[in-house]
This record gives sequence, structure tokens and C-alpha cells, in this order.
Amino acid sequence: MDLDARYLLCPMPVIRVSGCIAGLAAGDVLTVTCTDPGVLHDIPAWCRLEGHSILAIRNEPCGDIVLTIEVRK
Repeated sequence: MDLDARYLLCPMPVIRVSGCIAGLAAGDVLTVTCTDPGVLHDIPAWCRLEGHSILAIRNEPCGDIVLTIEVRK
């Protein structure tokens, strides 16, 4: 599943990720596209607290930050 969280500022990307993951099953993968550099800390920290895994983080040339999350719970 893909989530577009571009142009949202803290804490909205984490809130959107949380809401999206609530509807997913263990083993599902969520790809989140953001522009707020704060997500480089906030989303991995939230995933650690909630038990999910960050599979990849990419910084795109256009300025987007793309995080790939595996749902673990």
C-alpha cells in the first residue's frame, strides 16, 4: 500500500502512518512518501515503539523521502 504524506508537517505524517497501518495485517508493506525531514527520526522511532520494521529509507532527487515499513503486529 502507498501513502502520500507529502507537504504534511510533524506530527501529521506519523498520525497518517498510524491510521493507515491500523487497517493492515502483519506482513503487509506500507510505502510512505514525505517531504518533512523530521520523518527521518519520527517514523522510525514510532515504528520501534509499535513493533514495526523499517525496510528502507530513500532520499529522492526531487526532495521526497520514501520510507518502506513492514507491519509486524
